[in-house]
Amino acid sequence: MTRLWFSRRPLSPAVLAAMTAFTPVSPLVAQTTTAGTPAGATGTATTQVTDGEITRRSSAPDAMTVTARLDRARIQLQPSTGATVHAFSRKALETIPGGDNAGMNSVLLQAPGVAQDSYGQIHVRGDHNEVQFRLDGVQLPEGMNVFGQTLMTRFADNLSLSTGALPVQYGFLQAAVVDINTKNGSTNKGGNVSIYGGARDYFFPSAQYGGQHGKWDYFFTADYVHDRVGIENTTPSFNAPHDLSNQYHFLGHVRYTVDENTRISLIAGVSNAEYQLPNIGGQPMFGDNYSSLLPQAPGSSNLNERQKEITDFGILSLQKTIGAFSLQTSVFSRYSSLGYSPDPNMGDLAYMGISQHAERSVMSTGTQSDVTWRVRPDHTIRFGFQVFGERNITKADATVFNDANQQVSIHTGNGRTGDIYGLYVQDEWQPVRNLTVNYGLRFDGVGEYTDEHQLSPRINVVWRAWKGAALHAGYSRYFTPPPFEVVGGSDLRQFANTSAATDVSRSDTVKAERDHYFDAGIEQVILPGWRVSFDAYYKLAHNLIDEGQFGAPIILSGFNYRRGQVNGYEFSTSYDHGPLSLYGNFAWSRAIGKDITSAQFNFDADDLKYISQHWIHLDHDQRWTASAGGCYTFFHRSGHPTRISATMVYGSGLRQDSDVPNGGVIPQYATFNMSVVQSFRDLFHSRFLRTTQLRLDVTNLFDHPYMLRSGTGVGVGAPQYGLRRTILTGISQSF
Repeated sequence: MTRLWFSRRPLSPAVLAAMTAFTPVSPLVAQTTTAGTPAGATGTATTQVTDGEITRRSSAPDAMTVTARLDRARIQLQPSTGATVHAFSRKALETIPGGDNAGMNSVLLQAPGVAQDSYGQIHVRGDHNEVQFRLDGVQLPEGMNVFGQTLMTRFADNLSLSTGALPVQYGFLQAAVVDINTKNGSTNKGGNVSIYGGARDYFFPSAQYGGQHGKWDYFFTADYVHDRVGIENTTPSFNAPHDLSNQYHFLGHVRYTVDENTRISLIAGVSNAEYQLPNIGGQPMFGDNYSSLLPQAPGSSNLNERQKEITDFGILSLQKTIGAFSLQTSVFSRYSSLGYSPDPNMGDLAYMGISQHAERSVMSTGTQSDVTWRVRPDHTIRFGFQVFGERNITKADATVFNDANQQVSIHTGNGRTGDIYGLYVQDEWQPVRNLTVNYGLRFDGVGEYTDEHQLSPRINVVWRAWKGAALHAGYSRYFTPPPFEVVGGSDLRQFANTSAATDVSRSDTVKAERDHYFDAGIEQVILPGWRVSFDAYYKLAHNLIDEGQFGAPIILSGFNYRRGQVNGYEFSTSYDHGPLSLYGNFAWSRAIGKDITSAQFNFDADDLKYISQHWIHLDHDQRWTASAGGCYTFFHRSGHPTRISATMVYGSGLRQDSDVPNGGVIPQYATFNMSVVQSFRDLFHSRFLRTTQLRLDVTNLFDHPYMLRSGTGVGVGAPQYGLRRTILTGISQSF
């Protein structure tokens, strides 16, 4: 049994499962066990993925065979043929420091080309937040979340990050696709409770339980997070001032297997998070005489600003196989809201010239259907569609000073209903034994703040040139609708001649981004267990979408660069042998833009003039990104294995202002994390209590202070620093 806990491959193993193309995959043996059960220990089920075929062994072989067949059919609906896929098995998720307690973004940072940013954001291949999340193949609409992560790592049985020239079934957000295969009651029977915590008041209890009864199976997980690291520190100090957060999460999955060809499933989630916004001491007041006008205003280090984020979603899916046809059709809904409360003593007014209670919400409801038709062994036709209907509401009650230095209140608010839609058709063709061509057309449209549409051709070619090697190349035409939660320009007129007036009054509508995307790469197995890969990409963009944080509320707003270019390359290697696993990635990227053509009121007039005539680096452009990790398991054949793992993340630094916008670079950094996990099988000699697990995790092992944002740059708000050394411990019990 291998211990590979991170693998990179240019194709999905679903291609082999569908018998349409060669897909180089590692001989991965992934242990799907009750949470906390180490690989090799007694669990409820074992899943082996070898050459794209899935076999399962359990005490319920008939139910498991049906589950495996339906899971295989679902995966084949959306293969990533020709794209670059970074796969994380269940073992990988458990091995990363923090394990299931780690945030989803911490996991994704271990893939090549993923850059770290403030507020929990990640940037994949030089794009800003254009990452879509899918649960069992169903895309979730965008939400308002900035700090919180609705999707918990412990809800994932495994996940993958797909980048590159994506096939036509992936639309709307296309920098990367995070596809999460959720846990279920068939393969994750039993429960687990854990308590995790330590430095900075960190307290993180959680529970999960799965089971099966007849044709029904279910899985639920919930947690509560209390800590003082909810938002990145605004200073390099060990503890952030005013940074308490409380978060509640729940995710559930219920399925009913009608027969061997039909299954109905429901996934639902709830996230509720409250944050204090960290302060920056020593800040000057907005106006020279504001100290006399606002004598009650606290110092900038004593402000009390807060933000609350809520997300609820549900997905109801029907999966059906009829002869040569397989389909999954789903309906879904997602509600996401964000509310900002300013300092109650008019501190925001004193330091920014405006104090506002701001609220935004987005309600998205839609449907998605995907169909696979196996016409012949060398031809597989896929087609489907997605439709989102969305309602966006924005309102704020602001206090500002007028020209007479009098406090006045201004109410703003607007709502809009719109839709996003896309449909596609593609053919996966195998003209010769070692060559696969995947080509298709996608039609997308948006009718929200802008009304646009586009027909997008895409093609990918995969060639098994020699033993152990796979080469791929592709072209994709992309259409990316703008974020629906953009700021309406009609509000600007109400702030004229006040302390919140902007230098620029123009506010053109944010438009859809249109891209030409090219990608090519190779993967080679050097020795059994050792593989290397290289990938290069180039994106030419029109109306490139970027996002920035403007004002005190941590609300990201979109804007366009008329022209954009993003290019780079990635190298990855992994080695897996027995109890030892190693991996390493590094990536080079360049992202530039020219001429801001929408939401201009957010920017300084001089910056707009310069950018209209010069190319500049995007604020999230990071030249070099690297990650590495290793794991070794002692006593791995016993009932009490000890696992030691470590990871590293390196960034050459995001952008900051110099003599030109985004002309400078934040200092480079490298952080190291480590984990020690001790498992005991049947420690209490009880048939109800199974594996007990103790863990110790250290984030930023060498306590290296590092900066993520300096507070300057196009669309950049406050300075942000990475987490200092944090020691956390935990205990979990499976039953």
